[in-house]
Amino acid sequence: MADSESEGRTGSDLVLRVGAEELVVRHRYEAASIVNDILIAVWFTAGSVMFFFPAWQVAGTWCFVAGSVELLVRPLIRLARLVHVRRMRKRTHGAGTARTTPHETSLDF
Repeated sequence: MADSESEGRTGSDLVLRVGAEELVVRHRYEAASIVNDILIAVWFTAGSVMFFFPAWQVAGTWCFVAGSVELLVRPLIRLARLVHVRRMRKRTHGAGTARTTPHETSLDF
């Protein structure tokens, strides 16, 4: 890979290769949180619409259950990010110098 192709990437980027194309996901925990929030909205919207039709109420109930599970996943993503950042802080880089990590924020991801 040429230097110009890898410019701006960090070691923590998630790179998905599809043929000759690459999808680079930066800030993977934030991206996971956003995808999770979208799924929560989809499950609860679908479940709400299905409740208008008696034949679809069981499927709607399952959508609500899926949305509730996604609500549980949200704090697990935040916890995984916190643990990952703390683990990175304990590592050393190079000649014994501490590796720096991104500054923690109070964003909800």
